Amino acid sequence: MTLLKPAQKPAPAASIDPILRVTAPDMKRVNDLVLSMAGSNVELIPEIAEHLISSGGKRLRPMLTIASALAHDYSGEGHVKLAASVEFMHTATLLHDDVVDESDLRRGKRTARTIWGNQASVLVGDFLLGQAFKMMVEVGSMDALAILSNASAVIAEGEVWQLSAAKHLTTSEADYMAVIDAKTAALFAAAAEVGPVIANKGAAEREAMRDYGRSLGLAFQLVDDVLDYGGSAADLGKNTGDDFREGKITLPVILAYARGDEAERAFWREAMENGRNDDEALARATALIHRHGALEGTVERARGFGAKAFDAAASLPPSAARDALLSVVEFCIDRVS
Repeated sequence: MTLLKPAQKPAPAASIDPILRVTAPDMKRVNDLVLSMAGSNVELIPEIAEHLISSGGKRLRPMLTIASALAHDYSGEGHVKLAASVEFMHTATLLHDDVVDESDLRRGKRTARTIWGNQASVLVGDFLLGQAFKMMVEVGSMDALAILSNASAVIAEGEVWQLSAAKHLTTSEADYMAVIDAKTAALFAAAAEVGPVIANKGAAEREAMRDYGRSLGLAFQLVDDVLDYGGSAADLGKNTGDDFREGKITLPVILAYARGDEAERAFWREAMENGRNDDEALARATALIHRHGALEGTVERARGFGAKAFDAAASLPPSAARDALLSVVEFCIDRVS
């Protein structure tokens, strides 16, 4: 199995089927636990939780926890609860994100906030975070609890940072990478690292899985940035062009703005900072991004992080779980190949 290197054309389309197969028995238990822990006597809580939980997401993050544990020969029960905790953390983030971003659709379905309102969405997100921490405590690993609780704080910090950077074209590439490192990569890193932790492996194994998850998360987010200007709603889990309409400064915008002339920069300021972001403006933004090779530049960076993730997982002993972790990297990059 070889990672697609920059400038190489992919072989047959990569797939997440290997990790689906490897994790299927345990993910059945994770899904059952998720539905159970989303239950409540307060009727609105399971309604909103199930609306998002059943909306068709790949459940990639909890699958990373399961696969990472299996790759380190873990044979207990804790990985199921930690994987469910990771899924609840992610789901809570989605509920909060949709409120902050004022999103109307997610994965082709109406967002919870458009059905039940912002207040209910935020509070149910908080409930899911509480349930996540309850399951972490039940596992009994202080190290795993420390990793996931730290990730929760980092993710929230990244969200606030992104909010403060929104619509500001002075955002540098370095600042943007720091935002997505916190907002997206932190949960990927934590989801992967807790595998060797509960398997009682050493610092080297933990570091390898943390590096794998972080690099994969960065690559995943950069690919999403590209798809927003040239993908499909099915690939993204939201409407294409949403980042532009919400005034989000992503890497393709940063690169196109930096490479543009003064007239183009004036357009970007009107679109992103002053909210002139209708369909006509989106079409022009997409054209400018293509003109300046901003998508190619973003993909190149994603491939670089993908290579780091691949190398980190490749250091594991051969197993079906290791190969599944490697295949996820190829799948991530192949979405834009």
